[in-house]
Amino acid sequence: MLPTHPPLQALTYGPTDGTADWCLVALHGWGANAADLVGLAPYLEIANFAMVFPDAPWPHPQVPGGRMWYSFPSGYDFRGSHDFAAQADLQTSRERLKAWLLNLPQTTLVPPERTILAGFSQGGAMALDVGLQLPLAGQIILSGYLHSAAQMPVSPRPVMMVHGTFDPVVPIARAQQASADLIALGQPVTWQEMAMGHEIPPQVMGLIAGFCEDLRQAGGNTLTNPLG
Repeated sequence: MLPTHPPLQALTYGPTDGTADWCLVALHGWGANAADLVGLAPYLEIANFAMVFPDAPWPHPQVPGGRMWYSFPSGYDFRGSHDFAAQADLQTSRERLKAWLLNLPQTTLVPPERTILAGFSQGGAMALDVGLQLPLAGQIILSGYLHSAAQMPVSPRPVMMVHGTFDPVVPIARAQQASADLIALGQPVTWQEMAMGHEIPPQVMGLIAGFCEDLRQAGGNTLTNPLG
């Protein structure tokens, strides 16, 4: 019998009582937690959005209160190759995140087709991994990368990737390769390269808000258009 896991714990901002028309879900990075991202929510200033910030399933081994979606090999620096997909912790995180996202509309009353999935760093990798398996309205990948082979999305959606040219953690080449892999599958990517490090500065907050507002105003019509 397969083990069962409790739902992911999450923090929310904005209306989550069914009055919101859209939903933004944001996944934190390695060693952070939901509280790190929910503190940014007031600065987005996007209307009609419920915002939900889940905690990753696993406690971080070095950061008190920090969480992780999966572990990194000792000394890993993103320049070498590693089969993350073989890790049991990643496999469990995939299953739990997907199940949580599929159940989220029961709370927000917002369907996946009006839900935008964002992620920072390791959270961005999770957003690319699990998000492409769901009929989302859009995805936002901040300082992210692919931790396994890119997949064909189950439905058309815009994807915005933002990365810093001076990122000391995730080399920009990893994000550029992820973008190229997605484009090769027919998934359009809006690429934003900025003079910054591994961070979410005010300029990026503006890009996120603009992306969300554009989708909201379009009413999800991009979902009916063919890829490309």
